[in-house]
Amino acid sequence: MISERLKAARPPLSDLFVGAILWGIQMLASAMAALYLRNGMETAHVRDLAMLYFAGGLLAWPFMLPLGRFFAHRRSLETRFAAFVVALAAGTILMTAFLFAMDYRVFYSAWHASFGSLTWVFQFVFTGASAVYQFAVLGIRLFLPLGILCLFGTSIALAKRMR
Repeated sequence: MISERLKAARPPLSDLFVGAILWGIQMLASAMAALYLRNGMETAHVRDLAMLYFAGGLLAWPFMLPLGRFFAHRRSLETRFAAFVVALAAGTILMTAFLFAMDYRVFYSAWHASFGSLTWVFQFVFTGASAVYQFAVLGIRLFLPLGILCLFGTSIALAKRMR
C-alpha cells in the first residue's frame, strides 16, 4: 500500500519543472496584486519582494506536489482537493518564510559572532525565529486575495487530474 502511494506520489518531471515555474509566477502575481491594492506598489523593495515570492513558490512546488499526490492517491475528489490545498498552502508559506529568514540572516550576519560558536548558534536561531514571526505578521498578507484564488484553482486542477 505504501509503495503504491510512493509510486503514485512521483510526478512526471515536466509536472515538476513546468508546475514550479507556473506556481512561482502565480505567487509573484499574488504578491504584486496585493502590493498594488494596498499601496499602489509604492515601496522601495518591490523587486526584492517579487523575487522572494516567486522563489518561494518555485522552490516549494517540487516538494509539495509529491506530498499532495501522496495523500491524494485513491481518494475522493474532495479529499484530493484538500490534500493539495494543505500541501501547497503550507509548503509555499513555509518556503517563502524560510527564504525571508535566510535573507534576514544574511543582512544581520555582519553583527553576529564567528561561525560555529555557541553565541552564533543563538544568534542564528533567534534571528531566524524573528524573521519567521515578522513574515507571519506582515508577509502572509501578500498571498491575499489573489493567492487564495490561485491556490484553489491549482488544487482543483490537480485533484481532477489525479485519480
